[in-house]
Amino acid sequence: MAGNPVKWVYLILASYLFFDLVLAADTHIARKTYIVQMDKSAMPKSFINHLEWYSSKVKSVLFNHEKEGDAGDNDRIIYSYQTAIHGVAAVLSEEEAERLEDEHGVVAIFPDTKYQLHTTRSPAFLGLEPEDSTSVWSQKVLDHDVVVGVLDTGIWPESESFKDTGMTPVPAHWKGKCETGRGFEKHHCNRKIVGARVFYHGYEAATGKINDQTEYKSPRDQDGHGTHTAATVAGSPVRGANLQGYAYGTARGMAPGARIAVYKVCWSGGCFSSDILSAVDRAVDDGVNVLSISLGGGVSPYYRDSLSIAAFGAMEMGVFISSSAGNGGPDPVSLTNVSPWITTVGASTMDRDFPATVKLGNGRTLIGVSLYREQRIRRSINKQYPIVYMGSNSSSPDPSSLCLEGTLDRRLVAGKIVICDRGISPRVQKGQVVKDAGGVGMVLSNTASNGEELVADCHLLPAVAVGETEGKALKNYVLTSPKATANLAFLDTRLGIRPSPVVAAFSSRGPNFLSLEILKPDVVAPGVNILAAWTGDTGPSSLPTDRRRVKFNLLSGTSMSCPHVSGVAALLKARHPEWSPAVIKSALMTTAYVHDNTGNPLRDSSTAAPSNPYDHGAGHINPIKALDPGLVYDIKAHDYFEFLCTQSLTPAQLKFFSNRSCQHSLANPGDLNYPSISAVFPEKASITTLTLHRTVTNVGPAVSNYHVVVSPFKGASVQVKPQTLHFTRKYQKISYKITFTTVSRQTVPEFGGLVWKDGVHRVRSPIVITWLPPL
Repeated sequence: MAGNPVKWVYLILASYLFFDLVLAADTHIARKTYIVQMDKSAMPKSFINHLEWYSSKVKSVLFNHEKEGDAGDNDRIIYSYQTAIHGVAAVLSEEEAERLEDEHGVVAIFPDTKYQLHTTRSPAFLGLEPEDSTSVWSQKVLDHDVVVGVLDTGIWPESESFKDTGMTPVPAHWKGKCETGRGFEKHHCNRKIVGARVFYHGYEAATGKINDQTEYKSPRDQDGHGTHTAATVAGSPVRGANLQGYAYGTARGMAPGARIAVYKVCWSGGCFSSDILSAVDRAVDDGVNVLSISLGGGVSPYYRDSLSIAAFGAMEMGVFISSSAGNGGPDPVSLTNVSPWITTVGASTMDRDFPATVKLGNGRTLIGVSLYREQRIRRSINKQYPIVYMGSNSSSPDPSSLCLEGTLDRRLVAGKIVICDRGISPRVQKGQVVKDAGGVGMVLSNTASNGEELVADCHLLPAVAVGETEGKALKNYVLTSPKATANLAFLDTRLGIRPSPVVAAFSSRGPNFLSLEILKPDVVAPGVNILAAWTGDTGPSSLPTDRRRVKFNLLSGTSMSCPHVSGVAALLKARHPEWSPAVIKSALMTTAYVHDNTGNPLRDSSTAAPSNPYDHGAGHINPIKALDPGLVYDIKAHDYFEFLCTQSLTPAQLKFFSNRSCQHSLANPGDLNYPSISAVFPEKASITTLTLHRTVTNVGPAVSNYHVVVSPFKGASVQVKPQTLHFTRKYQKISYKITFTTVSRQTVPEFGGLVWKDGVHRVRSPIVITWLPPL
């Protein structure tokens, strides 16, 4: 090693790339490229332009002999960034980078890292690979005339995800408008963003006038949420997308050729139902084909739910509506947006993760996740720091252990890693509290309500999230070791995670107590650590103190899973323009899968146990299978109205939805021709038989023969008549009935499934049997 120091240095750098190690080296020899992010607004008036200022900053930290013009060292700046990210890329030694980080106006410094190019995971994970000539992506023009309306916080139009290169002219039937305001002009709309409107009258009536100097009273997105969801639905492909090096690849929406219509209904103080109602109404009139609505409130009776009422009207006009299930999991009965004419979407993981480690002073290493990118250049990755936990025991969090604002004593945490229990306050805000108190790092520990679910965050200080089990082990170590120490390390992006998908712990759960006969959620889709476009006004943590600016961000929530389904629905509508919203939903549900990539049943992240239809609905969406579902369950507007007639609504309340009269064509709410089947035995123990009815439509080959397979149940026998379906033409409809006979009343619901098979298609419906407690 001493005989060949250059070879040794390169060996160390290679080890860093593969194992994320940062080792001390001779800073005069070892130089590498660092990305220096600057606060553009901090430039002194004495400088003519930002590049001149950036250059002076870099020059100020160089060693004296290099400042004087040492040969070969003059061109240390290799790139300047002047748009979404402001700053430079510069070749620096580790010591120079450390010195530059302390300069005024420098927001962050992180080392440049090489990654292999691969697609950002959700399209690939869903089987939507553009390289596959048989893929839906190969149909280059079919989805161009589908318009998806996104109700959210607006859009950041400069993002590359909204470029319209190669797109055909806006369809003639489109009636949308591009409204203008501060930061948003006519030219911000194009062939991708075909409309942009704002809705704020209800918001202003409730909260007062919007301050246009601090908030965009225009379609421009200050929050980032709307930009992220719009890009997930229909973003154009962007190579090299990443969040500070994490998840590097090509970002694309589910339907990259579809159009986006923006309806800004959410503001800094929330989203109001009057504005939402107006937006849905206008969107339908504009001509949208799909509505993506990643927001919701509590569950209200159908007639008191303005979104439900508006969605009913949209459905009547042929618009598919996808909404988020909510982030109230893993608590049961935590769903929102449960109306049967809305597709309710839960969240699941993908086979990608962002691992990080917590190495304890006792030699044990705990595994967690993080999106923190090294900003302070440490001299040794192996340095152990004191670690503290402000709680009194490892099982029950208290205010101090939750790291709430004002609860940490600087005298106790300064210079230390702090363990914070998850809950009450946002995860990234806990890190800010630790940082403000002088802490050097944080370990975010799950509690019983989160279980083993790990959600990565772009923290403002070194931080790692760990599951409940690892968290308890860590807290026990700290509480029993007077000189406990730890070290945090960050391992970048890993693919091929098994098992996946897994139902996210935060994803809201059933049952749907508004109507037990309607099983909700309908499906789950990717909603954990999703990379998509981001606003240029807010840092990736969304904290006011976060001065970083990124083009893409990784977010988690059912807000992220909803636009996946909206985009896939746009693809299905493009391929099958004659399909109704109910047929599209049916195709998504009956082709969904219920096993992970290990071949085992889908699991619940909060318990690591198998999930059930109250968690995952019909299962995880499978877009390629949904293109050719074989059989579908169609539902017309009058069928939904007949369902409402079974829900004890008064005539006046029914008029909220339609001027129709009840025909009482459904003997049971469970007779709605829904793709899932929920049999609810009433309180009377004397009622032991229940029969439900379904009708399927053949959208596969004209001549098709299906036979049925039903899973066994402990509490009831199930008989299907007929057991075979013989189709002789396309779009032919055949009805069947399912009779449930109680064998032994169960105290908890039973779960299973019914599958129609023809040798090519598997048309699966989840079954839930519930026995209400006897009176």
